[in-house]
Amino acid sequence: MLSFLSAALFAENRQRLCQGLKAKDGVAPKSVIVLQAGEQKQRYCTDTYMPFRQESFFHWAFGVTEAECYEAIYVDTGKSILFVPKLPESYATWMGEIHPREYFKEKYTVDENTDSGSICRKASFEGISQFQVNNTLLHPVIVECRLTKTDMELEVLRYTNRISSEAHKEVKSCRTDRHTCVMSLAILFDMGGEYYCYSSDITCSFPVNGKFTPDQKAIYEAVLKSSRAVMAAIKPEMHRLADRVHLEELVKIGILRGSVEDMLKVHMGSDFMPHSLGHLLGIDVGGYPEGIERVNESGLKSFRMGCLVQERMVLTVEPGIYFINHLLDQALANPAQSCFINNEVLTRFRSFGGVRIEDDIAVTASGMELLTCVPRTVEEIEAFMADRGKSF
Repeated sequence: MLSFLSAALFAENRQRLCQGLKAKDGVAPKSVIVLQAGEQKQRYCTDTYMPFRQESFFHWAFGVTEAECYEAIYVDTGKSILFVPKLPESYATWMGEIHPREYFKEKYTVDENTDSGSICRKASFEGISQFQVNNTLLHPVIVECRLTKTDMELEVLRYTNRISSEAHKEVKSCRTDRHTCVMSLAILFDMGGEYYCYSSDITCSFPVNGKFTPDQKAIYEAVLKSSRAVMAAIKPEMHRLADRVHLEELVKIGILRGSVEDMLKVHMGSDFMPHSLGHLLGIDVGGYPEGIERVNESGLKSFRMGCLVQERMVLTVEPGIYFINHLLDQALANPAQSCFINNEVLTRFRSFGGVRIEDDIAVTASGMELLTCVPRTVEEIEAFMADRGKSF
């Protein structure tokens, strides 16, 4: 499993974490980081296990895929110890081979390995009261480490994007009778593969019959324009930039009329894009590290990321224009917004649904690296679908 994803990736993550903690005041000498893995759960009232996905912080530090483990990292030296659960003999009957401790030490390249003496995960371990425990120092430092990616992490994310991009292109070549249409005579797919918990997240919108209608083309190209404008800018005010481009394009289409500057003042953009422009990506981590507060402002409350964009961050850029009846009705009932709406043209789009274009990018010193590789322009999509010779 680690032939492609080297255990050195996680060793480097542990090293970065120790360095970050050493730079903080209040970390005592001989401190030890203790993290707890996720718990394997059963489906309600059955003996069937639910698919297990490792707890993200635990996985980031060790890359361990097994449940019920603990890990310890000595801050001063970086020495790491993995504690695996002591499994009953009956486990081998139903779940497969019980591996010795040496197997895990070699697989995850840890300094030591032992068993926890516990069959299931507990909130704490026996004897923890004998230690001086500080639960406030670790979280902000490990979050800060996870915000930016190492070279090895970036390579894994390039891989997941290549595979997911190919999957999206394959979907365009298959019949989609069972999938939900969210755009009149068109399909929107929001999906991405995950490799060893490093994920991608891609959205494609494309016409069912291989050709965009004039209205579909107009909305799609408006969203594509905002996507490319954001990627060219890569700065903290990207959401407002996307809003501006959307509003300008909706004025050209005739759905809106008046001053875009005035529309921005009343947050008109959120009526057509109620979600945030993007979020952090990788082994997902929240976009609000210590000291960063959510924006308590109309149209911006749904932000999934509030920190400043930094080099080596990996994030999504996912602008969209949607025609959601209850949001449109609210806007029409609001005099501050209804004055900008051309209801006669808007009525034509009431059953349209929406368009979203989502790409994954890595922030670089000079701009960004586009990780997603799918057909994006109207011409590219139509040519791709015509070349595959399939219609929906």
